[in-house]
Amino acid sequence: MLTTRRSVISAAAAGLAFVGYARLASAQVGAADQTYANEVAGYGPLVADPNGILDLPAGFAYRVVSRFGEMMSDGLEVPYKADGMGCFPLGGSRVALVRNHELKPGDVNYGPSGLARRLSPHIDISKAYDVADGHALPGGTTTLVYDVAKQTLVSQHLSLVGTAVNCAGGVTPWGSWLTCEETTLKAADGRSKDHGWVFEVPARSRGLVQAAPLKAMGRFQHEAACVDPRTGIVYMTEDSFGTAGLFYRFLPNARGQLHEGGKLQALAFRDAPAGVNTSNQGEAVWRQGDWKEVVWIDLDGVESPDDDLRLRGAKAGAATFARGEGIHFGDNEMYFTCTAGGAARHGQIMRYVPSASEGQPGERDAAGRLQLFLESANDKVFDYGDNLTVAPWGHLIVCEDRYSDVKRNHIRGVTPEGKVYTIGRNVFRENAELAGVCFSPDGSTLFVNIYWPGITLAITGPWRGKA
Repeated sequence: MLTTRRSVISAAAAGLAFVGYARLASAQVGAADQTYANEVAGYGPLVADPNGILDLPAGFAYRVVSRFGEMMSDGLEVPYKADGMGCFPLGGSRVALVRNHELKPGDVNYGPSGLARRLSPHIDISKAYDVADGHALPGGTTTLVYDVAKQTLVSQHLSLVGTAVNCAGGVTPWGSWLTCEETTLKAADGRSKDHGWVFEVPARSRGLVQAAPLKAMGRFQHEAACVDPRTGIVYMTEDSFGTAGLFYRFLPNARGQLHEGGKLQALAFRDAPAGVNTSNQGEAVWRQGDWKEVVWIDLDGVESPDDDLRLRGAKAGAATFARGEGIHFGDNEMYFTCTAGGAARHGQIMRYVPSASEGQPGERDAAGRLQLFLESANDKVFDYGDNLTVAPWGHLIVCEDRYSDVKRNHIRGVTPEGKVYTIGRNVFRENAELAGVCFSPDGSTLFVNIYWPGITLAITGPWRGKA
């Protein structure tokens, strides 16, 4: 999510808690802690973190993998605003983490070139998507190589630059990260190009990649993406703040070759009013657990110079969603969050099961189905779910994204029955959103970002002990 409510962290706070490894205090949070509620037991009560970063249940611990302002292996600085992230196997116990940095063009002091852009000469701007005033725009991605067995960071480097507001994205079966721009900024104020695209970053790249927008995938306020490994179809969410967004799929002309173009479509309900709003705000259209058969509407003019793709899609009959955000593909199905959805506006989670003939003419006879998997009525149970992943054992792990002075953001677990439990609580100053949640391939380590100022954590513990 993009938010403008940010302040500069003090130098004292910057050095406060980055101690390499933090173990949790032995005293459990007692019954007086009423800041969260569980529908099922989960891993037990949260334990106060003496370092003031992340409260976790007893038996769990975290390591600070990377933090804003550190010098990377390529001589640049770790940017601020760590958002969506994907994890990729590299062989042995090493993994690559490709991490978004949701930086606006004006965030010149928070990008990889550091304060006053003093390191800008070290960035090859010929590989940047957009340049203003002779400098690459600060948004983009960094790639971290981490050894899960040794619990050590091997290297980190800038892997994409010159983009704007890189929010979430998704991993591909062919080993790349799709990073999404959550903005439709036009060329202005020194910028030479329009924004609102998806870019692809190979996880094994050892340096800065050439930034090439995948324009056939549409220009809109992209949030996240996932790929069905069976078909190669890409599904995308839209976090449109002013109006409800659509849920998209991209049928590539060539599997795994997204740059070769394809067809963009939007989801609609087969047996519901055209353009139905799925949020249950105003008129309730379905209840938790309900399923709807879907159809897909072809979209034209997908490069959308007037930023009206969602409006034209809704007019053509596409369903609308209240701020679609994180999405992840599980076992022949995918889940995505609607951060502001639900009658109580505490958030929804949708589950989509593709047709056995997804993207083919036969899907008319065996349609894909969308379920309202979860709708929260209690913000202490679940509030403003954003980035999510599917754990190796089938539970959802969801990051919260509520900017509040009184409501802390949590990591929530959700069972296959839609029951919620609490895994962690952000207790770092300013209470930024949690983001970028993803597991190592062996399931031993959960990685997560604290968005502001930008901290990446590796969480270990008895994950497989969860019933």
